[in-house]
Amino acid sequence: MYSYIFILILATVNVFSEFTSEDCQSLGFNRANLLCSTCDQFSKYNLSELDNNCQECCLKEEDSSSKRYPRAVLEVCTCKFGAYPQIQAFIKSDRPSKHKNLEIKYVRGLDPMIKLYDHDNKLEDILDITKWDTDDVEEFLQTHLMRD
Repeated sequence: MYSYIFILILATVNVFSEFTSEDCQSLGFNRANLLCSTCDQFSKYNLSELDNNCQECCLKEEDSSSKRYPRAVLEVCTCKFGAYPQIQAFIKSDRPSKHKNLEIKYVRGLDPMIKLYDHDNKLEDILDITKWDTDDVEEFLQTHLMRD
């Protein structure tokens, strides 16, 4: 019975062409750090029915999102802390100080985002982190931000 419900949920989610971070989370995938090579492992364990959804949630290894960046800026407005308590908790904790190449920048009216820069200080990517929790932010930075 439960397997039919699970398959129905998977089929319903599969109708959408692009999964949100929330969709992936509900399926048990963390979009911030799931590499597509991990999805390829499902077939080895007779779990190939999960592969399609995993592929929708994963980061391609050749994508810029899976590489390491020399610098990141987390931008947010303090007036939005009430709407994003997990981001506030991250910023107010000691976690940002563990990343010497992470800058916290307060921009009036802005929802939380992470801007990623290359070695020439050129903006490479912008990530919407409005639905991330404190651990997601920390895990992403540990995975994708270069260490000093």
